[in-house]
Amino acid sequence: MRFHRKPTTFVDHVKLRVENLERSLHYYQEVIGFKILEQTKTTAKLTTDGKTSVLSIEQPEHVVRKQGRTTGLYHFALLLPNRSDLANIVFHFIEKEVQIGSSDHLVSEALYLSDPDGNGIEIYVDRDPSEWSWNNGNVAMTVDPLNFEDLLSNGKQQEWKGLPVGTVMGHIHLHVAELQKTEQFYTKGLGFEVVNRYGAQALFISTEKYHHHIGLNTWNGVGAPTPPVNSVGLESFTLMLANEETRNTIMAQLKEIGASVTEENGMFVTSDPSGNRIYLKI
Repeated sequence: MRFHRKPTTFVDHVKLRVENLERSLHYYQEVIGFKILEQTKTTAKLTTDGKTSVLSIEQPEHVVRKQGRTTGLYHFALLLPNRSDLANIVFHFIEKEVQIGSSDHLVSEALYLSDPDGNGIEIYVDRDPSEWSWNNGNVAMTVDPLNFEDLLSNGKQQEWKGLPVGTVMGHIHLHVAELQKTEQFYTKGLGFEVVNRYGAQALFISTEKYHHHIGLNTWNGVGAPTPPVNSVGLESFTLMLANEETRNTIMAQLKEIGASVTEENGMFVTSDPSGNRIYLKI
């Protein structure tokens, strides 16, 4: 998990808007395996360790359903500590009759599903970084079939106890309106490096040579609009920065490229060119 602790810049937390808080809480507890850390009538912070939250959900006033072909969340990705944890959650999904997608990305093995509102979720485990293949700063990733027989041989069909304590927010993948200004924002502004390109439609970025902390794509169409503020989907995500010096540097870089940075409740927040809100945390 060295790619998800300081001094690496990484996605620490994701906040979603949902249509029905009670329905979502049931799903995220019973199907995904979170526990509730804090809850109000309209919001909930979810946890695996009882101390920190990697995912929050809120039910906004006058909420509208997820809009098609807009910018925002493609999926958030929960990184499990061990391959056996991924095998165990597959057994759990089989028992619950949960439909999933799957893929072997060379750097990782992943499962895909969606919450009741259509918010995309990836649950994955990394292969050892020594097995990742790099060429001129680009990491090799693909979409191969997942070998379930081999994966499940590492797990145990036993009573499901929820997500393991060491689960972190591994990465986030976003729909954006275009890639040129977006790349400038995330690299020259936030300080990420491009580590993989998927033609002219997607790019993957990271710090400290992770396979990706953020994915960006135009699969909802170039020029896709920003969804309404009360729409189901991504409310914001949080980047964990090394220290105040790093944050000050990033804020100066953002202002230099014309991006705005504001302060909300003691936190600094910016938005990418497609309207995806990002909190800068230290």
